[in-house]
Amino acid sequence: MFTLKSYAQSRKDAATIQVDLNKPIGPMYPAWAWFGYDEPNYTYMKDGRKLLSEIAALSPVPVYVRTHSLLVTGNGEAALKWGSTNAYTEDANGNPVYNWTIIDSIFDTYIQRGMKPLAQIGFMPQALSTKPEPYRHYWKPGDPYSDIITGWAYPPKDYKKWAELVYQWVKHSVQRYGRKEVESWYWELWNEPNGYYWKASMEEFFKLYDYTADAVKRALPTAKIGGINVAGTGGQGAQKWLHAFVKHCFSDTNYVTKKIGTPVDAILFHAKGSPQLVDGHVRMNMGTQLRDIEAGFKLVASYPQLKNIPIIIGESDPEGCAACGMHTNPENAYRNGTMYSSYTAASFAREYALADQYKVNFKGAVSWSFEFENQPWFFGFRDLATNGVDKPVLNVFRMFGMMRGKRVYLTSDQGYDLRTAVDSSFRRPYPDINGMACKDVHEATVMLWNYHDDDVKQASKQVTVQLTGLPQQVYMHQYRIDDEHSNSYEAWKKMGSPKNPTAEQVAQLEKAGQLQLLDSPEWIKTESGEATIRMVLPSQGVSLLRFEW
Repeated sequence: MFTLKSYAQSRKDAATIQVDLNKPIGPMYPAWAWFGYDEPNYTYMKDGRKLLSEIAALSPVPVYVRTHSLLVTGNGEAALKWGSTNAYTEDANGNPVYNWTIIDSIFDTYIQRGMKPLAQIGFMPQALSTKPEPYRHYWKPGDPYSDIITGWAYPPKDYKKWAELVYQWVKHSVQRYGRKEVESWYWELWNEPNGYYWKASMEEFFKLYDYTADAVKRALPTAKIGGINVAGTGGQGAQKWLHAFVKHCFSDTNYVTKKIGTPVDAILFHAKGSPQLVDGHVRMNMGTQLRDIEAGFKLVASYPQLKNIPIIIGESDPEGCAACGMHTNPENAYRNGTMYSSYTAASFAREYALADQYKVNFKGAVSWSFEFENQPWFFGFRDLATNGVDKPVLNVFRMFGMMRGKRVYLTSDQGYDLRTAVDSSFRRPYPDINGMACKDVHEATVMLWNYHDDDVKQASKQVTVQLTGLPQQVYMHQYRIDDEHSNSYEAWKKMGSPKNPTAEQVAQLEKAGQLQLLDSPEWIKTESGEATIRMVLPSQGVSLLRFEW
């Protein structure tokens, strides 16, 4: 039977967090403002458009969006782990037929909201695949994951036709959206070629990369293209792929130009945690995700040629399968409530810290979590909203959207240090009472969380926040995510978990899903620039203190 020692036994009842606003440690760049998903056709559907509007609204900068299957053959029907655009077919004589209608509807949805594509070039159209049958899959939760691998995962039978497809797509994008706009995008090839998604050799993939990069640059020489979005970055196989890719980019003969090297404007890799069921409850494993990130940062830092190159974690999540609901995968039962939100807060803070440690150009981490259209309410998918209602995790991103300026020094007497978090996750008898803080010209923000890997609610924690470097008077807002605030899931359960909520109930759930204040805002007078804020922070709770002057 699982037990945690009482907090009083393992640590003193109150935690103290100190914030020095006069001690910057680096810029607060929006590494969190990146999102992605498997199902591209959800983009322009009702709840997809609504969620994208909310994501765009919460960020002070353009949000980047990545999605699979933008070149897959089909009628545009949306399904789990499937999508299609029919961008490329061939006529009876084998001549290319390009159709940008569905891709345009996807990218239009982004551009209309001020968002940017992290445009994934893939997967293989049926007419170009070396193994075109079977092609369309009908995977559902509980089926073997390998069932999704069909003709779209194979290399092209004609590399020149593939390259021309890529060239025409980028050229069309410039014509439709303008050169300046497309220059601000990132292009990248495929997904997890070292895993299920690529049914050929490493060398064959590098050949595909050369043809793809050359085509992108011919259409727009100033376009940015990177690779290679490996899975399991910390593993030996992924490391082999990444080192080989760097060697290919700088030392090998290009398959197209026959010269040495190939363009690379960003390095992309994936990082995932690994939750399990332990003694009847979910136990997260953030350390696994952080070790993937550290392995990727360490690899990039080891190559002088990659100094300052942007790093994008192409998928960065608590585990690997967004469409695997908790009913078929009970270890994913963390997704609806405050475990997911507190995990997200605690993990991003460590990503910034790792980037600081390895002195790399960390550009962004894609949260591979969107929404699933026309699915049961709170079905336990890894998503930000359900049926148009925001889940608690989305409110963490609303908090991040308010954190601007410089990251500043913060210490906690009950926080896990970075090395412990990476090496052994958050498994000690006490939780991680910790935070990160920022200071801008006329405001400061402090995000705080109460996190532990074990999804077992414990007693709330008294937290004292001591700040230095404030002006004489500040106006404070405190936002909160817990069981009582910013939590549509708890509101839905209190309704009796209705399978078909009424219009009135949906309105209540939508309101509950927004970021909420803990108390009324208040003016605070400081003493010599110092202030002390006391609060009770529940287990898995996240708070944001915002000071304005």
